[in-house]
Amino acid sequence: MPRLNSHRELEHLREQIREQRENITTTIMLCGGPGCQASQSQTVVEAFREELSQQGLDSSVRLRVTGCQGFCEQGPVMVIEPGNIFYCKVSPEDAFEIVHQTVIKGELIERLLYEDPVSGERVKTESEVPFYRAQNQQILSQNRLVDPLSIEDYIAAGGYSALVRALNGVSPESIIGEIKASGLRGRGGGGFPTGRKWAECSEAPGDEKYVICNADEGDPGAYMDRAVLEGNPHLVLEGMMIGARAVGAQKGYIYVRNEYPLAVKHSRIAVDQARELGLLGDNILGSSFSFDVAIARGGGAFVCGESTALMASIEGKVGEPRAKDVHTVVDGLFHKPTVLNNVETWANVPSIISNGSSSFASIGTESSKGTKILALTGRIKNTGLVEVPMGTSIREVVFDIGGGGINGNSIKAVQTGGPSGGCLPVEKFDLPLDFDVLSEAGSMIGSGGMVVMDEASCMVDVAKYFLTFLQDESCGNCLPCRVGIDRMLEMITDITEGRGTPGQLDLLAELGETISETALCGLGKTAPNPVLSTLRYFRSEYEAHINENKCPAGVCKALITYSIDPDRCNGCGVCLKGCVYQAITGEKKQPHVIDVQLCQKCGICRSECKFDAIQVV
Repeated sequence: MPRLNSHRELEHLREQIREQRENITTTIMLCGGPGCQASQSQTVVEAFREELSQQGLDSSVRLRVTGCQGFCEQGPVMVIEPGNIFYCKVSPEDAFEIVHQTVIKGELIERLLYEDPVSGERVKTESEVPFYRAQNQQILSQNRLVDPLSIEDYIAAGGYSALVRALNGVSPESIIGEIKASGLRGRGGGGFPTGRKWAECSEAPGDEKYVICNADEGDPGAYMDRAVLEGNPHLVLEGMMIGARAVGAQKGYIYVRNEYPLAVKHSRIAVDQARELGLLGDNILGSSFSFDVAIARGGGAFVCGESTALMASIEGKVGEPRAKDVHTVVDGLFHKPTVLNNVETWANVPSIISNGSSSFASIGTESSKGTKILALTGRIKNTGLVEVPMGTSIREVVFDIGGGGINGNSIKAVQTGGPSGGCLPVEKFDLPLDFDVLSEAGSMIGSGGMVVMDEASCMVDVAKYFLTFLQDESCGNCLPCRVGIDRMLEMITDITEGRGTPGQLDLLAELGETISETALCGLGKTAPNPVLSTLRYFRSEYEAHINENKCPAGVCKALITYSIDPDRCNGCGVCLKGCVYQAITGEKKQPHVIDVQLCQKCGICRSECKFDAIQVV
């Protein structure tokens, strides 16, 4: 395609692309995100391409391989339009039947429809699936509209029209005013008002300024930014362009961790495509605005999600944070004024400019506007990506969308905000997803990770897990974080291994508060949150570990013993065969016995037993 020299040429190209696709009667939108790829979606893609070619349907049926569609639990998933038909757990062998029955004849394939676990009924359309029905997808819904490798798809769907508006008749000050009026707050964790950040950078002295997209998503169980950047990279690019226009930047970076190879690949292709069309580079669309983007790969350090550490990494230095006595909007990348926002924040910008701030602000709460993408994982029936309005209760997310606990277990808690967040008990599930409300409760929305825990989860062990993660990931640049986390982990380890003392609980709380007040960066300041929140809401579990030498959830190995209930054991031998330590003995059809000296408490026997005969005492 030729370089575009004006917004009129862009609109003409958009019309051409749409005209070329007028003969397409059916679109098969097959998820190609990492979750579905793990379920062999690529082989499904190949099977469909072959079948459509054999049937001569290449010109009338469009197979669009999309980014993540959210319902990872049911992958590979697809939506067929027209009809909004939703098929899940599709295999390569299904390609022939889907093409012949659904695409050609218009008939449904019952076995591929989603089965509602409550009613047992098969659901025909995506909009009827409970997982989707309770959501309000503003960003994720755009994934299925585009092939992430096709700038034509993005343009045909209306892409870069917000950029045109930002370049024609809307001043940088007006752009910032719209972002301020929308109430958009940073989706990367801190929740800082985006418009205020842009205004401060715009007003900062200096002609050389930068914008950065933070795609260094390091929270365990979080993959929201990854899915958006993989599935719709041009949406993120367009947001960055508008931000650059607003603050006067001519250079931008997408900082994406190298463990996200698909995100690295797709963002690079998107940048090359936009540059080839003249949407990046000098005098974009014939205007006086020049802007270009480079891809910077991160090495996977958790601390590089912090703004100043990230900027140090781009500069080629060790990724360590620095004091923010002067904010990065004034003294940022290469000591120039810099705006840094995460992927989801940038992805919200085009719709705000296209539809107006009032449309965005009409969703959410008084202080938290718009929608939020969450990575719903853990001990829950429906895992995947969820997008809901701010203000939605935790209960709605966990039970209405997530479907509640698996295996009939009761939900105990949810951990929000990653290692910087906190654990909230089920009694707090009526709290809304709101930056300020969750902060007051001892947690945070953070980047959007939401890990659900049931009655089989030990909250002391959960705190130990996150402290271990943070100890390993701490840059060690400041003493409170470097030494404080070590001391907290030592005490938590004592408690989980039967050496804890009552005095350690108050000491943990005091040390946690000290770290929160004195650590150098935001990651260090929030590091004690998993311990402080579990002490606040699950103190009885800590006390049971210390006073009773017992782990109520049966998780901490030093405090539990496995035994077999002779009244429940029928001698089937499954546990005996599954024990790699040969700690189980017994005759066939006779109750078996565990040798506690040989038992390593791995839990394999317990998970294999169908009669609940393996007891933890």
